[in-house]
Amino acid sequence: MKLTFLGATDTVTGSRYLVEHHGTRVLVDCGLFQGPKKLRERNWRALPVDAASIAAVVLTHAHIDHSGYLPRLCQAGFAGRVYCTPGTRDLLHILLPDAGHLQEEEARRANQLGYAKHHPALPLYTRSDAEACLARLTAISFHRAFEPAPGIAVRFVPVGHILGAAAISLAAGGTTLTFSGDVGRPNDPIMRPPEPAPAGDVLVLESTYGDRRHPEERTADVLARVVGETVARRGTIVVPSFAVGRTQHLLHLLAELRAARRIPDVPVLLDSPMAIDATQLFLRHPSDHKLTPAQCAAMGGLARCTRTPEESKQIDRGTEPAIIISASGMATGGRVLHHLQRFLPDERAAVLLVGFQAAGTRGRALLEGTDELKLLGQYVPVRAKITQVEGLSAHADYQEMIAWLRASALAPRRVFITHGEPAAADALRRRLREAFAWDASAPDDGHTVEL
Repeated sequence: MKLTFLGATDTVTGSRYLVEHHGTRVLVDCGLFQGPKKLRERNWRALPVDAASIAAVVLTHAHIDHSGYLPRLCQAGFAGRVYCTPGTRDLLHILLPDAGHLQEEEARRANQLGYAKHHPALPLYTRSDAEACLARLTAISFHRAFEPAPGIAVRFVPVGHILGAAAISLAAGGTTLTFSGDVGRPNDPIMRPPEPAPAGDVLVLESTYGDRRHPEERTADVLARVVGETVARRGTIVVPSFAVGRTQHLLHLLAELRAARRIPDVPVLLDSPMAIDATQLFLRHPSDHKLTPAQCAAMGGLARCTRTPEESKQIDRGTEPAIIISASGMATGGRVLHHLQRFLPDERAAVLLVGFQAAGTRGRALLEGTDELKLLGQYVPVRAKITQVEGLSAHADYQEMIAWLRASALAPRRVFITHGEPAAADALRRRLREAFAWDASAPDDGHTVEL
């Protein structure tokens, strides 16, 4: 068996792992690169293998950095099936068409404003391209063994994080690989805790928070303080939020705070069609999360949902305090850019960053204290108060990751650290060596190992 790393090395995006066994090729995850332009440009590169030679794709979960390259792969000639859990399948019907739409919008905007390097600017893929590849999805339940290709056995194990997220056990020729996917937190307020990792000879492990602990301060307290202080100065809170997982977490906390009268009764506006659909889908999958029916009802009824562009524009004409939740979570695109353009110059306003902000993204620039931000082709001053709430993360920190591994039956002979920035990956590698004496390394992009 051979394993080639085609993404998620030295970065938290672009997860793609090629497994080869006796001439059969299976791709584990098929993600887009996100963040700085240098990374995004890698989405335009052809894979180093013929897409038509890949027998199947197996996905850990639906986030675009794990799934968003699928339409491009199909364009390149991939004709196999894409295997995932039912929750992931349902989310992909929302996420992939939206990703195609955003690609088209970015190309249209680049042509309109004249900042494209190529003329005309073209989308990586379109909404119709994304919708076409959805026919390739095959849903497999957690724990059920299946063969995506002859001689290769796969099983999904739930790991929290978001709806449908799984670790993958892949066995062939007497060797078992365990892919962690993105591992959730043991005490997540909405998602069930991750089950122990499946046993394997080789472990491919994410390291998003490999060098950090989540703060002990209660997330609800931080959220209540930011909302209270901002409303007191008659400001609006803008929350760039990941449509899947983070938005639902945030809505739940806000509903709990409002019920406890810990935040002012100001409008909560959910301005993301994808987040609206994802929230409705979340509520239809009760077995994947741990909210009660009453909590689900409170979450579902909290926000006013705005679907149309005109409704979205109307928000920015408002003069009264409000909480605006809009995608994308790192401010790399989507409707939140218009809201940031409107409210960043307002010293009464606040921007609440509610998740990991990758290097090169607008969210990271805000976090690092930039005094201006380029939005929709123009620079705007940053006068709003910028606050990060790290406790909302859906990723295990390094201590939680080690506890998850201790609870498993893992005794791998090799460990590969991926899906993390260099410092995080190296920190987790060292901690695994100290905790388990495992042979852990962070592979380079394109590196192939014989297993």
